[in-house]
Amino acid sequence: MSQLPRLPIDPMAVSRQFARRAPLDAPQFLFGEIAQRMLRRLSYIRMDPHDILDAGCGAAHALDPLRARYPNLHYIGQDNCGALLDTARGRHAGKPGFWHRLRNKPTPQPEFLQADLADTGLPDESLDLVWSNLALHWHPEPHLVLQEWRRILRNDALAMYSSLGPGSLRELRDAVAEAGLDTRPMEFVDMHDFGDLMIQVGFADPVMDQEIITLTYRTADKLLQDVQSLGGNPHPERRRGLSGRAWRDRLLQALERRRHDDGTIHLSLEVAYGHAWRAAARRGVIGDMPVTVFKRAQPLEAGKPPPRVVPRKLP
Repeated sequence: MSQLPRLPIDPMAVSRQFARRAPLDAPQFLFGEIAQRMLRRLSYIRMDPHDILDAGCGAAHALDPLRARYPNLHYIGQDNCGALLDTARGRHAGKPGFWHRLRNKPTPQPEFLQADLADTGLPDESLDLVWSNLALHWHPEPHLVLQEWRRILRNDALAMYSSLGPGSLRELRDAVAEAGLDTRPMEFVDMHDFGDLMIQVGFADPVMDQEIITLTYRTADKLLQDVQSLGGNPHPERRRGLSGRAWRDRLLQALERRRHDDGTIHLSLEVAYGHAWRAAARRGVIGDMPVTVFKRAQPLEAGKPPPRVVPRKLP
C-alpha cells in the first residue's frame, strides 16, 4: 500500500513545549488575530453549525469569539496538551461566559477532550464544523488529521483551518544558518499540498489562500521572545538542551545584521487558510484528483497516487 511520509515532528516534544507555555496568553497577539481573520472568512459562508470541534484548541481562547457568532453552539475543545486543557477547564467549564451573561439565556456547556488530532475518538458524522487555528502544522501526519476530520463531520459540513507555511520565520532561519548554529529548524507544508490532501481524503471544493504577515521589532531580544511564545522546535534533529549565552549571542548578532533602513528587524510569517465541505462517501474524480473513501487511520488505497506532503524547500 502507498503510505505518505511522516513529517519530521516529534509529537511528545510538541506537547511538552506547549505545556511549558500554558496558559498560552502571550502568543494571542498572533493566534487571536488569525482567529479574527478566520471568522471574517467564515462570515461569508451561509451556515449555522451547532456541534463544533475546536481542533488544537489550546486554552480555548476561540470559545468566546465562536460563541459570539453562534450563541447556541455545542463547543468541543480538543488538544493533546493536558496543561492547556486544564487551563481551559478552569476558565470555562461550569462558568457562564460573557455572551451567556449578555443574553441572560443558558448556553450549552463546553466540553474538553485530550486526544491526538488524528484520533479524536468522536463518533462518525457527529459535527457540523471543525475549526482549527494554527494547529495543523504541529502534526507529523496531516493527511491522517484531515482524514479524521472528514470521518467526524456530517455530510455537507465544513472544515476550516489555518496553518503556518514554508515562508514562515525566514529571517530567523537565515540568521541561524549564518551564525553556524548546530540545529534543525521546524519545517512546514505548502498550502497547495494541504488542498490536494483535502480532495484526496474526500472533501469537496477546497478554498486555499495565504498571506505574508510581517512583524517588526526594535530589538532582537523581543523577536526571540515572541518566537519562543509561539511554540518550540519539535524537529527530531533539533539541538537538545539549553542554549548557552555564546549560542544566543551569535544568534542575536546575526539578527542585528538584518536591520532595515528604519532600524527595525523583520520576521515574516506565511499564514495559509483553508476550508472545504465534507462530501458524501463516493468514488470518482473531482478535477484531476482521485477521491478515495477512507477509514480512520488507514493508509491511502493501493494504486492511488498520493499528493505531495513534503516540506517545501526555500531558495
